[in-house]
Amino acid sequence: MYKLFHVITIFLLLSHSFPPAEANLEGDALYAFRRAVRDPNNVLQSWDPTLVDPCTWFHVTCDDDKRVTRLDLGHARLSGHLVPELGKLERLRFLELYMNNLLGPIPKELGELKNLVSLDLYHNNLTGGIPPTLSNLSNLKFLRLNSNMLTGRIPRELTKLKNLKILDLSNNNLCGTFPTSGSFSKFSEESFKNNPRVEGPELMGFVRYDIGGTCE
Repeated sequence: MYKLFHVITIFLLLSHSFPPAEANLEGDALYAFRRAVRDPNNVLQSWDPTLVDPCTWFHVTCDDDKRVTRLDLGHARLSGHLVPELGKLERLRFLELYMNNLLGPIPKELGELKNLVSLDLYHNNLTGGIPPTLSNLSNLKFLRLNSNMLTGRIPRELTKLKNLKILDLSNNNLCGTFPTSGSFSKFSEESFKNNPRVEGPELMGFVRYDIGGTCE
């Protein structure tokens, strides 16, 4: 009986010594982002991968299950790249990385953030196209990618975002036409302004502007 009690005690102690697997994965994902950026103001100084979970890190918010729900790093003077590992933050609701100096593409893996409500990447130096995978973000209400250097067509798949309330793709280098169906029917041309190669709205029922044209 004593041996059994001793074994149970050791098991309980060990179970509290190790973080949940989800917390480890999310900490690893956030630390991958930290390694990919330069941080002149040391706003990520508290991001210590040896801690039990990332919920004690500054600019990170978690729920009662110690799962990451918010990442608030707007106007933090970060430079570098977004990383695909961010797509592992399954309960993330707010991804706020606006007004930094981030470069490179938007990872298609961000489309795996099924609980995301707000994606704010505006005022960076992001390049490449808008990933069609963002159409998987069925809870998304705010999508602000304005003031970057994004190119290519505006994915028609994004019109499936039924909960989208705010859309801003202005001040990029997008091309072709912009959709006017689905959730996009409620957005004016203001959402797409200052894209010199955007030719106007898609004409439903008529020949589309982009038929036969090239748009890279």
